Amino acid sequence: MLKQRIITALVLAPIMVWGIFFLQLDYFALFTAIIVALGAWEWAHLSGSDVISERVTYTMGSLTLLSLCYVGQLYFHWFDEIVLWLALVWWLIASILVRSFPASSSHWRSPRRQRIMGLLVLVPMWVGLYQLKGLDHGNLWILFLMLVIWGADVGAYFAGKSFGRSKLAPNVSPGKTWEGVAGGLLTVYLVVTVAGLILSGDPDFTLSGWIVLFASTTLVVLFSIIGDLVESMVKRNRGVKDSSNLLPGHGGVMDRADSMCAAVPIFALALSLFPIG
Repeated sequence: MLKQRIITALVLAPIMVWGIFFLQLDYFALFTAIIVALGAWEWAHLSGSDVISERVTYTMGSLTLLSLCYVGQLYFHWFDEIVLWLALVWWLIASILVRSFPASSSHWRSPRRQRIMGLLVLVPMWVGLYQLKGLDHGNLWILFLMLVIWGADVGAYFAGKSFGRSKLAPNVSPGKTWEGVAGGLLTVYLVVTVAGLILSGDPDFTLSGWIVLFASTTLVVLFSIIGDLVESMVKRNRGVKDSSNLLPGHGGVMDRADSMCAAVPIFALALSLFPIG
């Protein structure tokens, strides 16, 4: 299993880096839309759709919504921020659903509501990536965000394995602990410190920049955990371990992107409200 995970990661990482640094904005939008389409295909299954035609319809509907968002961003400068604010509201609501699971499942268990949840999970991620890509040094911000998420995952894994005692959400994901959260945050703060030292060469990067960087990444980590737990909650409700077997050793696309789905719109909104540098 570990060998499969490493091989898959070694294949996926260069593809992601290539997409971030070598694709122009519109092609990057298409590249990330493919990721959303794969996620939507898996989410349709998680929401109870075993019929191929239903999964195709849901996937195409998701891509249609992305197209509308693309047009909206082109013609209305405020459109993307509205989507990001809605994402913030959704993820706050999602945190309540996670904390109160399984009782909360009575509010979202129906396939229709779960499909709506899937759109709230996937579409803002695409909008956030599009906005980040369009920023000055947008490629580096996206790479930084990915390093933050990966750092949080690695730190949480080792801290949780070594010191984990206090369960974070035992009804959703029994293996996750508050000690793991602390380890993830500490690891991320190391990443942020390195990034801040690099940015400190820019005269526009002042003390306020350090504050925004640490505060925004702290929020990113916390919301990324919610993203992870929401997918775990839906999988537990469905009775499956992985969203699919598309990625050997890793499960499905949603199993790799769940944290990013929450982290991206929150980070994009933070940089929109408090530009750094």
